[in-house]
Amino acid sequence: MIRPAVGGQWLDSTTKYLVNGTGAFSGKDATKVDRSAAYAARYVAKNVVAAGLAERFEVQLAYVIGGAQPISLNVETFGTGTVADETIRKLIEEHFDFRPGAIIDRFKLRRPLYRQTASYGHFGRPDFPWEATDLAPTLAKAAGARGALA
Repeated sequence: MIRPAVGGQWLDSTTKYLVNGTGAFSGKDATKVDRSAAYAARYVAKNVVAAGLAERFEVQLAYVIGGAQPISLNVETFGTGTVADETIRKLIEEHFDFRPGAIIDRFKLRRPLYRQTASYGHFGRPDFPWEATDLAPTLAKAAGARGALA
């Protein structure tokens, strides 16, 4: 089904897919992890890359309704990691709080900023707090203490 829809020239053995049947940002307040956890994942990925732990990075979070913490946290460096993926996952668990309330507080998502996201998108704009790389030095230091590819 995917090959006819996407075309073979775009698919190879390293192609990954993200299927999200219900995720959306617009129309959802910050208490909905579709929006807030996506911002948190972006923040984590930018900080991991800025810390020099990987050149490419993807983080996947999965929540259940009524659960404060994600039930799953997966990381992928696509072979570009300077430390083991498992080390990065542990660093993320130690330094990031993925509870919806903590995400709302970190990014000040109760303030009126959603009109701005409707113009030019949610990502890639330095005025949004989830685009900051302020935790990169902390991650780099913590990773260095564990040793390369540990």
